[in-house]
Amino acid sequence: MKVTSMTETPNANRLHIALFGKRNSGKSSLVNALTGQEAAVVSDTPGTTTDPVTKAMEIRGIGPCLFIDTPGFDDEGTLGERRVERALRTMERADIALLLCGGDGSAPQPDLADELDWYRQLRSRHIPTILVLNKSDARQDPSTLATRIAETFGTAPLSVSAKQGIGMEQIRQAILERLPEEFGRQSITGALATEGDLVLLVMPQDIQAPKGRLILPQAQTIRELLDKKCLVMSCTTDKLADSLRALARPPRLIITDSQVFATVYGLKPPESLLTSFSILFAAHKGDIGYYAESAAAIDRLTENSRVLIAEACTHAPLAEDIGRVKLPRLLRQRVGQGLAIDIVSGTDFPADLSPYQLVVHCGACMFNRRYALARIGRAKEQGVPMTNYGVAIAYLNGILDKVALPRPLCGEPGPHRQGYTA
Repeated sequence: MKVTSMTETPNANRLHIALFGKRNSGKSSLVNALTGQEAAVVSDTPGTTTDPVTKAMEIRGIGPCLFIDTPGFDDEGTLGERRVERALRTMERADIALLLCGGDGSAPQPDLADELDWYRQLRSRHIPTILVLNKSDARQDPSTLATRIAETFGTAPLSVSAKQGIGMEQIRQAILERLPEEFGRQSITGALATEGDLVLLVMPQDIQAPKGRLILPQAQTIRELLDKKCLVMSCTTDKLADSLRALARPPRLIITDSQVFATVYGLKPPESLLTSFSILFAAHKGDIGYYAESAAAIDRLTENSRVLIAEACTHAPLAEDIGRVKLPRLLRQRVGQGLAIDIVSGTDFPADLSPYQLVVHCGACMFNRRYALARIGRAKEQGVPMTNYGVAIAYLNGILDKVALPRPLCGEPGPHRQGYTA
């Protein structure tokens, strides 16, 4: 069995550090200097970085990170505009931003208008931002420019040289000081499971989970439960009844694939809590309260309504795919065959959600929390209800009020809501 997903940190769980700046400001060189590797192509030709480039890394004191090197935001022409748009979209998943000021170093006192505009956009999104004056070794008067940046932005930049490796420790310390409060402290299962609890995982091994593999939510949930010192047992749906009979006591919690909610609910002991992997990740990555409240919008749908189904991963559609086949079928069985359903995947998420009466999102296990919350925020701003695969399926099966929704552990931040109990 492939176990790398159990031992390697997925990109979705890494601290996302995005670098922004003008063309040839040294973003790629800085990524290479910070990671100690040639992760990004470096050239004196402006516009070498044409798409966001990522590099996964472990940094002392910080842990697993994902550096994102973006195209220069002063790019020109039709293609340049598309590159700038991609750089702008990177803000949605940035936990921390490094904003390089001062351009390519050729002008002693460069114009800072573009950098100031991007700084304000980053701050409006509440993204901790570190100002960096790169190429300090090659500038005519770096101290005067640093003073001007501090006066313009209201905060002083870090003067560094990626080429000489100067100031990398300053940047590391600045990142440490700006770590989001919730980073590394959020739990998948929250208070639903604690040390000594017996947890039963119901994991259908179908076409969605190829032979020899566990899908990412299953692997991460098992790892967390083991870290919590829980007693963990796994079975497939067809062996659930046998597994329950083999146990000396009912499980404290049963976690299932959302697709078999109804089956598992019919077999579970009355004292056992029931939830799904999708619901756990909906709470871990997003706003479970908003998802649960938005599920009621299903009852307001008509055959004239339009629903958006959003998948985080990009994959070739499989037979009986939950997002492309099973969920649309369940919705149309409830609402009518005329219900219009659009499906997007990966980063293809529309800016304008007004055509939709409901958005149904997957568990977002492939996204970091900030990116998932950015999508939820967009839906809230436009007044569009947004729910989750597992929550929607539980609602359609009439058992959402009997499903356990995760709540945070004591002292754990996050927009979670007190869970239902069976």
